[in-house]
Amino acid sequence: MKSNKEKNSLSISKQTSFSPSRVETILPPKLASRLDLYPENKRRPVNKTIFKNEYFQLTYNIKENSLNVSSIGDLVYSAIPYDTARNYIQRAAIQYLLHPEEVHQYIRSHKVNLETYLKLSIFQMTNKRVNKNSAKVIQAYNAIFEDPLLEIQILGRLLQHDETGALSANLPGKFLFSENVKTGISGYVSEYLNFIVQLTQELPITTDGKHVYLLETNGKDHFISDKHLTIESDIQPALDLLPQEIKQRIENSIIVAKQTTPANNKLLLRSEVGKELSEVRKNYNAHSVDPRELEQYFENVLPTENPNVVNVVSDIHTIDGTLPFNNKNFNILVGDIADSHVVNEEIKGLYVIGNHELAAVLPDSPNKEDQEWEKWTPFFKNEWFKELMRNPDDSWDKLPTGNHIYYECVKVELGKRFPKVNVLNNSSIVHNGIRYIGLTIPVALVKRKKEQQKFILNSLNYLLNNDYDIPTVIVSHAPLFNELSMLSPKSKSYKKNYVCSDPKIKQLFEEYNIIGAIHGHHHIPASSGRYKMVEFAGKERFVVCSIYSKMNTGFELMSLLKDEKQNKK
Repeated sequence: MKSNKEKNSLSISKQTSFSPSRVETILPPKLASRLDLYPENKRRPVNKTIFKNEYFQLTYNIKENSLNVSSIGDLVYSAIPYDTARNYIQRAAIQYLLHPEEVHQYIRSHKVNLETYLKLSIFQMTNKRVNKNSAKVIQAYNAIFEDPLLEIQILGRLLQHDETGALSANLPGKFLFSENVKTGISGYVSEYLNFIVQLTQELPITTDGKHVYLLETNGKDHFISDKHLTIESDIQPALDLLPQEIKQRIENSIIVAKQTTPANNKLLLRSEVGKELSEVRKNYNAHSVDPRELEQYFENVLPTENPNVVNVVSDIHTIDGTLPFNNKNFNILVGDIADSHVVNEEIKGLYVIGNHELAAVLPDSPNKEDQEWEKWTPFFKNEWFKELMRNPDDSWDKLPTGNHIYYECVKVELGKRFPKVNVLNNSSIVHNGIRYIGLTIPVALVKRKKEQQKFILNSLNYLLNNDYDIPTVIVSHAPLFNELSMLSPKSKSYKKNYVCSDPKIKQLFEEYNIIGAIHGHHHIPASSGRYKMVEFAGKERFVVCSIYSKMNTGFELMSLLKDEKQNKK
C-alpha cells in the first residue's frame, strides 16, 4: 500500500516519450480505412483526419508519423489571454478520469500554496487583502472540490506551478469559481472528456492527455500504464463524480456519436465571441511576475529525495546557495545548475559547464583589485569577459568555443565546490561500463557553427580514442546540433541552420558505439517529454533533456541504458 507521501506525489509528471519507430509507418487497417471518411484529407498533404466530432479531431501527421488531438477552430479553450495551461489541464482531465481520489489527495497536499493563490486572486479582484483563515479563502478552497471541472483545472494549474514556477497573471479566472465560469474552460474540459472517451472506446488509441499513441504495435502493447486512458480503463468512479448531464453525455458518447451541450457548461465559440476576445487580448496587460521572484511566497510540498540510479538534471538555476533536490546515486548535472555560489560535498556524478556557471564562479566582490580576482585578471582584456562581468545575458553569443583556457579555470572552481563530482571539460569518465564524454558547449553558437563543429570533431576524435565498442553517451549543456536536440522546430529558440554540416562528425557516429546524447539549456518542460529516439548517422540513438522543476528532480537514464544493453545482447 502506498504511503500518504507517495500518494500525494501522484507521479503524473512522469511523462514518457516514445520512439516514432514504435508507431507503425503504415496505419493499421482500422485507422487507414477512416481516411476516406473525411473529404478534407484530399487537400491535406500532411495532417490527415482520422476521427472527429463537432469540437475535436484526431489527426495523423505523415511526416512525423505521429497522432495528435486538437480542438477544431470554432471552440475557444480559454477567455484568459495567453493562457498557457491547456496541455496541463488536458493531462489533468485524463488523470481525473483514471484516479479521481489521488487527484483529490494531490490537490489537498498543495493546500498551503492554494491558499496563497486564493488570497492573491481575491486581492486582484477586490484590491482588499485577506488572510488564509478568512471566510472568503475557506469558501473558495472548498468550492474547488464541489465542481469536478474546476478541480481538473486546479490540478492542471498545480502541475504547471510545480513544473515551471509560480503563476501570477489573471489568478481570479484560474482559481475562483465565480470568475472561472466566465472563462469557458469548463465547457472546453467537458467536451474534451467527451471526445477522448469516445475516441479511446472506438479506436485502438491511448493517451495521457499530451501524447497520443496506437494502443497496439505488431500485436504488442508497449506503453500501457495507469497514466494512459484506454478502452480497458475503469472510469466509472470518476464519471459518478461528474455532473449528471456530463456523465450521461460521456456514457452516451461511447455508443452514440451525436452530442448535446450541457447548459451549465457554456462553450465559448469563436464565431460568437471571437471579436470580443480579440479586443480583450489586444488591450490586455498581464501584470505577470517572473516565477523566480514569487518562489519565496510558496512552499515546496513535493518530495525532494530522488532515488534514480543514474539521474539526469539540468537548468536548476539555484539562487539560494543550495541544491533543491537530493540524490545519493550517480548524477549527471548538465549545466546551469547555479546562479549563485553553491557548495555540495556529498553529491556524486559528473558535471558539464553551462553558460550560467561562467558568471556564477566569479567573485562576489565588485572591487577588481581584491585578491580573489587575481586568477581571473588574464581575461580582463577580452571583450566577451568584460560583457560577462557587466551583463552575462549580453555575452552568450560572444563566448569562445569550448577549447578555451577560461573553461578550465571554471572547471577548477566548480571542482572545489563539488568535490565528489567529476567536472568534465572536454574530457570523459567511465561509470558502470558506460563512457560519458562531457563537451563544453555552454550555448549554441549558430553564427559560428563551422568553428563550433570543428571543435566538436577534434574533441570527439581525441576522446573516443579508437575504442569503438564501449557504449558512449555525449553530454553537453547546449545541444550538439539539431539532429541531437529535444528542441521543437516550433520553438522560437529553434534555428534551422544549426544542423550537423560536417560529414566527418557523422562518420564518427557511424563508426563508434555512441548510443545517445544529453543536453539542457532550452528549458524544455517535462510535459513535452524527457527523451526521444532519433535516427542519426544510420543508427537510432536517444536524446535526453531533463530540466529541473519541483515535480521533476531528474530523469532516470537507466531505462535507456538497459534497453541499449539488452539490444546489444
